[in-house]
Amino acid sequence: MATKAKSKKMSPAQKEYQTLAKRHEPARPIFKNVLRAFFVGGFICLLGQFIQTFFMNVFNFSQKAAGNPTVAVLIFTSVLLTGLGVYDKIAQFAGGGTAVPVTGFANSIASAAIEHKTEGYVLGVGGNMFKLAGSVIVFGVVSAFFVALIKWVISALGGV
Repeated sequence: MATKAKSKKMSPAQKEYQTLAKRHEPARPIFKNVLRAFFVGGFICLLGQFIQTFFMNVFNFSQKAAGNPTVAVLIFTSVLLTGLGVYDKIAQFAGGGTAVPVTGFANSIASAAIEHKTEGYVLGVGGNMFKLAGSVIVFGVVSAFFVALIKWVISALGGV
């Protein structure tokens, strides 16, 4: 609806330009982008599974106990690759496939910290590092609270 209101305010020359621009806009390879995102995101998850299996076999961790060090290794690797400038190249190739796993979250925090380092550690890094990731943290905490509340109510009523 907003586009219709916006197009009504456009002059005929602006409408003609929009039509011309759309005609010359290159087609996006949606299928290729989806495949890249799927396979790279899947590869990151597969890598995480290998790391978890490593902790289970080498250190005799249970599957549950191996989860925390696995996530820590993935986060450390993501931050290291971000600092070296490699993760951004992977993300350019894979698109959303690198944003979904925990590595994408770590990359968003590390990128913001690196970008604002010149402003100082407190106001630059500390103040800006969670701007992008802050909403994810807030919604994660709030949704976890409500899921726990629902589970508590169900268990108090004699279910689950």
